[in-house]
Order: sequence, then C-alpha cells, then structure tokens
Amino acid sequence: MTIAFFDTKEYDKTSFEACGGTRGLTFKFFETKLNEDTAALAHGCDAVCVFVNDTVNAAVIDRLYESGVKLIALRSAGYNNVDVQHAFGKIHVVHVPAYSPYAVAEHAMALLLTSVRRIHKAYNRTKEFNFSLSGLTGFDLHEKTVGVIGAGKIGRIFTDICKGFGMRVLVYDRMPRDDGLTYVSLDMLFSQSDVISLHCPLTEETRHMINADAIDRMKKGVVLLNTSRGALIDAEALLDGIKARKIGAACLDVYEEEADVFFEDRSGHIMDDDLLARLISMPNVIVTSHQAFLTAEALHNIAETTVNNIVTFFQDGVCENELCYRCGHIEHCKKERRERCF
Repeated sequence: MTIAFFDTKEYDKTSFEACGGTRGLTFKFFETKLNEDTAALAHGCDAVCVFVNDTVNAAVIDRLYESGVKLIALRSAGYNNVDVQHAFGKIHVVHVPAYSPYAVAEHAMALLLTSVRRIHKAYNRTKEFNFSLSGLTGFDLHEKTVGVIGAGKIGRIFTDICKGFGMRVLVYDRMPRDDGLTYVSLDMLFSQSDVISLHCPLTEETRHMINADAIDRMKKGVVLLNTSRGALIDAEALLDGIKARKIGAACLDVYEEEADVFFEDRSGHIMDDDLLARLISMPNVIVTSHQAFLTAEALHNIAETTVNNIVTFFQDGVCENELCYRCGHIEHCKKERRERCF
C-alpha cells in the first residue's frame, strides 16, 4: 500500500519509516501541506496521512476521492481540520485518539513553571552573565487554585500533576464523571482560578470559549495555558486582556492562525501576523510552536498507531479508531457496531 504523507518533518520520517517498513507500507513524503492545490500529489495512493495544519475540507476530500484515495489517516487526536461529515460515504477517516497524554500535560506544567518562576528571563540574562534577580520574583503554586477545562486523559493527568504541587483543582467538563474530581460551572472556574489550563477539543461549541466576556469574569492576574487548539482562545481578546493587566500571563503552545507559521523557521522573514507578533512581544507571554506532543515516546506511539490504523483498515475492513458521521457520535460509534461506517 502506498501512503501520501503530507506536511513531513524529519522526525516524522524517522518514526514512520521504522514502523511502516515492517508492515508493507510505502510512504511518499511531501513537505508541503495538503490543500486543494496539492491534493493531486496523492493520485494513485491508497491513503493520505495528514497532520493538524493540513486542510481537509470538502473540496480536498472530493479531489482525493476522485484520485482513488480510500483512507484519510490523521496522525493526531484532533480532527477539526477534517470535514468528517462530507467525507462520509466517500473516504474513511481514522485518527490517533491517544499517543502520550503525559507529553502534553507535562509540557503544560513546564510552561506554567517557566512563566511563574521567570525561568526564560533568567536563562537569557545569565547567558550574558547578568546575575541580577531584579524582576524575577515569582509565586508559589502551592495552595493556588487551578481550573482545568476538559477532563479527558490529558486533563486528568494535568490535574494529578497539579495536585502534586499542592494546588486546589477545579474542573469543568460538559460530561462530569464520578471520578473524585471537583466539577464546577465555567463561571465558578473563571472566578476562582489563579491558573486556567485548556484541555478540550475544538468544536463549534468551544471555539473562542475564552473571549472578552470570559476574561472579564476571571480573577485579575490569572495565568492562561493552552496546549489544545488555538481557536479555543480569541487572540484579540487575549491581547486586550493582557494590555488591561487582567491577564497576568499567557502560555500558548497553539495559536488560531498557526498553520502558515508554526513548524517552520521564520527567523529570516518579516512576521506578517501582527497579532502573533504583538503577543510574542509581551513580557508575560510564552509561545511554543505546537511542540507539546514532541517526545520520543509520543512520536513512536503516533507512528505505531497510525500505521496500525492503516493496516487494520485495509486488511480487516474495520478500524476501532475510525471517525464516522453516520450515527452522530463521531468518535464513539465504534462502540455500537463492528463494521465499516459505509
């Protein structure tokens, strides 16, 4: 089987060639992202393998379908960049529901610690032999309140990490569980949290859930963490909140308009995105370029699961990680039947 692999990075080649070569897969690696202009590169391939910034809208799906592609294999958990509804009846879609929730949760805590203890500023100073402590005063996490939005695997691991620091943990999830966590309303979470961390998927319901109104309801000096999807936060409202001194700090591993910026070396270019440039220029903002997933363990798990998804689909006709629109439960319909969606 031949797989067209889009938005390729060197670390992708290493992990996927190691897993795919032993399973009879041939990868055609393309550095370009998948979109309407590049979909023709997949002509004659059995499947495409895509990442979070590839565009898999209705037009792209139609072109892939016309080219004979039978499967879209996401090498990510999120699928907001795929028109799953339009794919139904044409091309099957699979994803990687979990690869290393520890990687993302640990990165969120790394960002938080870096921010509140001014590690990034101290690092830059001491590289120039400036050992002054002026302006580096942070605050204890112990006994602070952290609000975690989203109680999936990553969110629950992040709550465990926070509890290890002696923090009080509040959780919001649209489907609360009887799992020992303290579930509260969004209003209560906003008003009581010293730190707020986002660990939920991007849907129409959650898009811009952190907006001007939400920020108004937060405590002055709140620290915002986002390692999920950029569009969960209205970046304009975030910048306004920072300038108004309402937001004490923001730690972002994702950004709403990251597709043409993140994962690339832009150091020799003028930044066209004024909003991102202004955010990065703020002394209380830390931005990493969607690297929370980037651990050796996670890369291996992503490759292994993606390859297994592809092989299982073509050999057995059924893949437990298929995303389907038929029954309305895109991720969980696999629990209701054991055959292909169409």
